[in-house]
Amino acid sequence: MEGLENVVVLAGGTDGTDGPTEVAGAFASGTTISKARRLGLDATEYLKRNDSYNFFKQLGDLVITGPTKTNVMDVYILVVGD
Repeated sequence: MEGLENVVVLAGGTDGTDGPTEVAGAFASGTTISKARRLGLDATEYLKRNDSYNFFKQLGDLVITGPTKTNVMDVYILVVGD
């Protein structure tokens, strides 16, 4: 998805938490990787460690809702603009 313009993805859980964290999910876009590089982050290394929390935290792209008490499913939303 790197380099795609006008594309945003939300990946999150309806229960409002992911594992032991307060995070429901995160946003990513076509600029996520370039933003990470500017901050000196290597997305591949975070992926190898299964550490999306610390990756997206440093980008400021976490979704924090707090517990919703509705553990229905995980949600993935892709929005493509003009």
